[in-house]
Amino acid sequence: MDIYLKKLIEEGENQKLDFKYCISDSRKIARTLTAFANSNGGRLLIGVRDNGSIAGIRSDEELYMVETASHLFCRPEIEYIIKQHITLGKTILEVEVMKGDKRPYQSKDENGKWLPYFRNHDQNLIANKVLLQVWRKKEMKSGVVVRFDKVETILMDYLEKNGSITLSKFRKIAKINTYKAESILANLIIFKVLVMNASEKGFTYELNPETEELNTSIRG
Repeated sequence: MDIYLKKLIEEGENQKLDFKYCISDSRKIARTLTAFANSNGGRLLIGVRDNGSIAGIRSDEELYMVETASHLFCRPEIEYIIKQHITLGKTILEVEVMKGDKRPYQSKDENGKWLPYFRNHDQNLIANKVLLQVWRKKEMKSGVVVRFDKVETILMDYLEKNGSITLSKFRKIAKINTYKAESILANLIIFKVLVMNASEKGFTYELNPETEELNTSIRG
């Protein structure tokens, strides 16, 4: 097996690498393309099973299904680089996606709904409104200003005592509307005061351990 491909597969599925045994639906590929583009880029290996064993693509049709995913089921359209690897007499497709500069990228689901995915470890998850605000605010030319007022103090005190918080809990204890709560969380994520933990069960927020000492000095 090609050394480059062997080392890549040995990494296993992770933040920047996804395996697909085969393509049966371009929409599923579109999810991965958008997730990589909305995150820090990544590579998709088609013809590789989840356990890393080689299956190979079934036909050249799978090559065109990647193109269909990008053109028809991604918005904006996502650019990619595709390479073919021949190993053990089988063809593996490597699809490389760079981090996009037009976030949020969305993919179209089976019901015609456009959804923004992002990469979280080895999963593609739907971005929530806090993350959408993070992406939008990072593109603002005017920048973002964070003020530690009463609401932020309530949030920080809660996190120091409880470790993590959900959006709904933050809204409740701070007595603010959803949009304001989302905006504050997004600002604090951008400034690396908070980190967001995501899973299929939902989203929680906690103090960033790498900047916790700085957070204390800012509040003081």
